[in-house]
Amino acid sequence: MRERRRTGEPTGGKRSACGRCLHGNHGRGPELAAGAALGNPHGNGRRLFFRRSVTSELSVRAPRIQCDFCEMTAHSSEAVMSTRLSLHKQYLQTCQESSQLENPFIAHMLEEAEKADITLTKGITLKIAGNNRLVPVQKVTDEDFRMLACILSNNTFVTGLDLRYNVLTDVGAEHAAKFLQENSTLHYLNLMFNDICTNGAELIAKALHRNETLLHLRMTGNKIENKGGMYFASMLQINSTLEKLDLGDCDLGTQSLIAIATVMSHNKAMKALNLNRPILYSQEEETTVHTALMMKNNSCLMELHLCKHEIKNFGVERLCDALYENHSLRYLDLSWLAVVSNNISGKGLVALSDSMKTNMVLSYIYIWGNKFDEATCVAFSDLIKTGRLKPNCTDVDPYEVDGHVYLAELSHGLKRHYYWTPSYGEVDNKDANASLAIGAVAEHL
Repeated sequence: MRERRRTGEPTGGKRSACGRCLHGNHGRGPELAAGAALGNPHGNGRRLFFRRSVTSELSVRAPRIQCDFCEMTAHSSEAVMSTRLSLHKQYLQTCQESSQLENPFIAHMLEEAEKADITLTKGITLKIAGNNRLVPVQKVTDEDFRMLACILSNNTFVTGLDLRYNVLTDVGAEHAAKFLQENSTLHYLNLMFNDICTNGAELIAKALHRNETLLHLRMTGNKIENKGGMYFASMLQINSTLEKLDLGDCDLGTQSLIAIATVMSHNKAMKALNLNRPILYSQEEETTVHTALMMKNNSCLMELHLCKHEIKNFGVERLCDALYENHSLRYLDLSWLAVVSNNISGKGLVALSDSMKTNMVLSYIYIWGNKFDEATCVAFSDLIKTGRLKPNCTDVDPYEVDGHVYLAELSHGLKRHYYWTPSYGEVDNKDANASLAIGAVAEHL
């Protein structure tokens, strides 16, 4: 027995055929499982014990005969390391093989991503935003994205992709749709302010019928119009994993807004939805009425953006009625950005403040840009004074002059990073922004 230990053999077993791992008896069929159950994954049915000094000696003197198991594992590990550490090289090689000129901006950002997390022990977000201010930018085209999708399709550690402010068209959307069908690890995709139109929206929405991993999609600023919105409404009937969807500034119409509100009544996955700045021609507030009905039935949605919906007192009263029954919504944005868009006056705003006294879940509410009378000013002043509405969770600040209460606009970084999220540093005040505005990577979902 002592002689066996001196030559590196396991106690009670035959001499190993593998000088690298000392496994012995590899590939014995049923014995393999028996050995694994006893702590030896290689099937001799016994635990392996080696002295450190003997093992060290063996590593120098023993013949390097490698078993099939070790060879397979080594090749697998080398392949994984090659994939993880050469994303930049893979991109250059793919471009060369396809006779496509590489985009130096993409190559640089891939190289920087690898440097930032050389171990790649957790998912990373590739930030290839066309509005990057720190490096020279050559905006990503449809062909550039095709090359990028080739190297990311089977990738397991890139969980976020930020392609905002580039020049992707419906052709690029087709590549994105194929990518979403093939990739099973991407959680976040930002296509904000590209040139994707209705046909591209159809392709992406249909790809999400089968995709079960994407959690956050931003289509902001792509003019998909009413028909494109209908494709996303159909997708929301089928997809049960998407948690955040941003369709703000997409020129949605009345029909698509009603369709989205209708299917959202039964959607159990969506947590944040942005429907800002649609193109509405009716003054009947049908979309607001359907949104209110959705709020009554939906118990999962926590964040809702309705900027520039031309909501008036009738519409906000319907929303208030829904808030009495809703127990999930925490963030409601009825404000404006550049021009007065929601024409809510005193009666509607007072009703909104009253609903907050009953609904104790709603924590963030933004009303600046509507019409304030003194009753509104007093009502929201009381909410803030009593602590029901925190100063950093709204966009108004009460003040008093000659015994009269007024509301001033409170600027604390609200939507500061909605259109432009910096690729460096941390967000100053997360409380003042919704998750759709600052949740740009998978770990913030």
